[in-house]
Amino acid sequence: MNTSKFTRTIEDFVCENCNEQISGNGYTNHCPYCLWSKHVDISPGDRRAECRGLMQPIGLRKKAGQLAIIHQCLGCNIIKPNKVSENDERAKLYELPSLSY
Repeated sequence: MNTSKFTRTIEDFVCENCNEQISGNGYTNHCPYCLWSKHVDISPGDRRAECRGLMQPIGLRKKAGQLAIIHQCLGCNIIKPNKVSENDERAKLYELPSLSY
């Protein structure tokens, strides 16, 4: 059963793309240094995805005034947006192409 209710999960992790140690705050869903993510959720925070593939940042989208990094899973090709965090590396963000979809 899929649910759209957010589940806050506080956990630290090592980025599998750049090997940085990341301190999670329960809302952390990608590495703030390289912007890569991991396909772990079906609904935000549930950790129920079986894929577990790395998710490459492929673009930046602005919708309703909110910036989001668009990630594509290298395992199953799913595309998902993730909100930009205040501690994301700004230079990396602006290297991403602007997407509108």
